[in-house]
Amino acid sequence: MTKIETIKAFSAALEARDFEKAASYLSDDFVFSGPVPQPIGKQEFIAVQSAFENAFEDWSFNSHDEVEQGEKAVAAVQITGTHTRDLVLPMPGMPTIPATHKKVSLPEEHLEFTFKGDKIAALTSDNVPGGGVPGVLQQIGVQLPPM
Repeated sequence: MTKIETIKAFSAALEARDFEKAASYLSDDFVFSGPVPQPIGKQEFIAVQSAFENAFEDWSFNSHDEVEQGEKAVAAVQITGTHTRDLVLPMPGMPTIPATHKKVSLPEEHLEFTFKGDKIAALTSDNVPGGGVPGVLQQIGVQLPPM
C-alpha cells in the first residue's frame, strides 16, 4: 500500500467509525501535534476522533491534494459535519455538549504524515485560525475551558 493509499484508508476508517481499524494504521508510538495544547499519543488521538465522529453524524475530512515526499506525505483537509448527538470530549474540565444541530465547516488545514515503514508515526497539522478542536467548539457555540 502506498503512503497515499494508507492515508485514504486511515481517513475512511475514521469516517466509518471503525476506530480499531483506524488505529491499526498508526504506530504504537504515534504522536499528533498541531491544534492541541500539547502533543497526544495514539489512544488519545483515537479517543478525540471518536468523540467528534460520534457527535457529528456526517463528519468528513474532505481530504485532497495528497502528495508523497519520501518518508512523509502531505494532504489538505477541510472538515465538515453536523452536530446531531452529544459531544463528550475526553478533556479535563470539558462538560458534555448537547447536540446543537449546527453545521460546521472548518478552514482548510494542511497535514503532514510521517511514516515508519507502513505505519503513520506522526501527524502534524498546521494551526490555522478557526481550525482544530477550538474551531469546532466555536462554531457550535462553546468555549474551551481554561487550561
